[in-house]
Amino acid sequence: MYLLIEAGKKVDIKSFSPMWSIVMMIICSLWFLSEVLVNILTRSKKSDSDSHDHNSLGLIWIAIVLSITAGVFIGFRFPGFNECAYFSGLALIIVGITLRIIAIGSLKSLFNANVAIHHDHKLKTDGIYKKIRHPSYSGSLLSFLGLGLTMGNWISLLVIFLPVLAAFLFRISIEEKVLMDNFKDEYLNYKKGTKKLIPYVY
Repeated sequence: MYLLIEAGKKVDIKSFSPMWSIVMMIICSLWFLSEVLVNILTRSKKSDSDSHDHNSLGLIWIAIVLSITAGVFIGFRFPGFNECAYFSGLALIIVGITLRIIAIGSLKSLFNANVAIHHDHKLKTDGIYKKIRHPSYSGSLLSFLGLGLTMGNWISLLVIFLPVLAAFLFRISIEEKVLMDNFKDEYLNYKKGTKKLIPYVY
């Protein structure tokens, strides 16, 4: 089996160090485990808050499972390996995980896996939230972009990233409506001075 590298020259897959495949498996396993723990440990209780999730979390998980399954299948079926893309993808996964952890950590008890507003909820507008309103989602999307890049196939990249992006944007629209309903002018002013996912861009 052969893979393509940046120069367009074919190399045997066996010449690529298996160590990096192991590294990839470890990183993805830690990423998956962290997301499972976040969903278990930060899910709000109905007695503590009003939930407005509208099943968006379930939709995200469905999009993730289906898109990754299809993307990995396409990547193995139509290999187009590029070492630069692979290592860039690994780096993006790590950066994304780190950004998400920082965003969740800065919110502390205010972070919920499901869309909910606590009775003593305060709007977070400083630190990492000073420029973007949803840095935890920015981190996740960076990781999924990185995962797509490690497949070394443009089709795999699009199949993995676009459905997950659509699911996250749907989730964000729900969150922003809830925040607007609860914080009104305070959140409106916050929106005017920030971007949704990418500082100064979007």
